[in-house]
Amino acid sequence: MRYRYTGPADIAARSRHHPAGTPAGSAADIRAWLAATDPRDRRDPFTYVITIDGVLLLAPRRSEHVACAAGADVLAAGEITFTPDGGVSAVTNQSTGYCPQPCCWPAVDAALNRAGIAHPGAFTSAFVFRHCTVCTHLNVIKDDVYVCAHCDTDLPPTLRKS
Repeated sequence: MRYRYTGPADIAARSRHHPAGTPAGSAADIRAWLAATDPRDRRDPFTYVITIDGVLLLAPRRSEHVACAAGADVLAAGEITFTPDGGVSAVTNQSTGYCPQPCCWPAVDAALNRAGIAHPGAFTSAFVFRHCTVCTHLNVIKDDVYVCAHCDTDLPPTLRKS
């Protein structure tokens, strides 16, 4: 599945002035990227996207996913934490701009495997997102409760195919 940016337009506009994420095709690429990162930020999760071509792009945590992806559609997006040797210790699909569903894991798995990067084998935390069809509020689904936290409207239990 392909994900289009659905977050606030002003964030997308501001993100046009930020550099795109750095491609990471191997554990060596990740080690080099980490070495160039502020040591205080290395313990935090980083922003990542998987491009339509299956490439892993990385950016500092406080970066917007839409900036990391240079505004393009993605196969997956979220946060990722690395071990000192360039492996992955944690990975999520937490991106409120793209709202990727947990079913995007195969794209993450393929990109990490292609690069030879050790990883946990699944999302360490997976999120389900739904936009309210009435008020358009973005909801993170918790405990399988598909009700808008803003207006109490029932949310669709499944995504519509586009």
